[in-house]
Amino acid sequence: MKQNALPLSSALIASTQWQTLTGLRDGLRDWALDHALPLWAKTGRDATQGGFHEKIDQDGKALDLPRRGRVTPRQLYCFAVAGELGWDGPWRAIIETELKTYLARFFRTDGLIRNLVAADGRSLDEGPSLYDQAFGLFALASLQGRMPVGFELEHKAKTLLASLKARQGRNLGGFEETLPPSLPLQSNPHMHLFEACLAWTAVSKDPVWQAETDAIAALCLNQFIDAKTGAVREYFDGDWQAMPGLEGRKWEPGHQFEWGWLLLGWGQSKNRPDAIAAAKRMIDLAETHGVDPARGVAISVVLEDLQVLDGGARLWPQTERLKAGLRLAQTTGKPADLDGAVSAAKALLKYLDVPVTGLWRDRMTEKGDFVSEAAPASSFYHILCAVLELHRAISSAA
Repeated sequence: MKQNALPLSSALIASTQWQTLTGLRDGLRDWALDHALPLWAKTGRDATQGGFHEKIDQDGKALDLPRRGRVTPRQLYCFAVAGELGWDGPWRAIIETELKTYLARFFRTDGLIRNLVAADGRSLDEGPSLYDQAFGLFALASLQGRMPVGFELEHKAKTLLASLKARQGRNLGGFEETLPPSLPLQSNPHMHLFEACLAWTAVSKDPVWQAETDAIAALCLNQFIDAKTGAVREYFDGDWQAMPGLEGRKWEPGHQFEWGWLLLGWGQSKNRPDAIAAAKRMIDLAETHGVDPARGVAISVVLEDLQVLDGGARLWPQTERLKAGLRLAQTTGKPADLDGAVSAAKALLKYLDVPVTGLWRDRMTEKGDFVSEAAPASSFYHILCAVLELHRAISSAA
């Protein structure tokens, strides 16, 4: 799933920001290898009934909760890339065991993925939601080339995609959120489908993946982006117009960073200056209007008139800001474009500063304190993806 590395300018590598990021990479990587991966490999897995736990509380105890169709594939990704990151734990055995559990419990007979199962594997919600299908495709791409012969991961992925297109594909482009169809339509699940298909283009030559990637990129560039602000909107009606009222006016800084990171990579690979320009505009918008300088964090929700609707700060937007800033600087070669990545990495460390090392806080309030709650497994994918991107960039310059 590794994307082709962008060349790094000598000015970038020699910059103070790059040296700072190198030190931050070392600390984040050590946190992942020495604490997080061992903790989530042991406590984060259900030794009795199989599968991954949804949450671990701040005392280090796993919570007995139903398992969502989006969390298991995220955890599979984490352990799939653990070896590349340098973990010497049993990541191969984990992904082989947990993939079998995932396929048995979450995959329906039509190749789509159900939304929710009980801890013992009983179906609680057949779904399917677009979000969960996207992460299923992403996990299978992450595991491609890392599993023993016989799992036929690409066949399963292509069956899933074909079923998704047949049952949830829309004549106006994109996909229905659910079956039966429901509104609003959302850009975010399409972003993760874009991410998944991009991941498949890195490990497969089958043109189906590039075609789907290009189609989602076109949908984003032509329908999702607000021409006035350059922001990717979140919610749409059945004609891909912004939803009336408050929902249609929202944009999330974290998603601007995430879309920007993805579109920069796609735009470079396709020689699409329009996509690169749109991605840069998204990242600049999020840095300018979606980051609280007092706390140094990317916030949750801003409106189209650039007024803050929700100044809280989840963990995951900090990781997306790190990835976007890093790829932006790799694209431009300008050290100043690393400032956001440096700030995001420093912010991320605040969320990881908890009594049980290897866990995290998920939500910061507008006042700068953290909500007391269990660490959700769903955040691990965001953290490791950012750490891996940083590790790849630093390693390529060594």
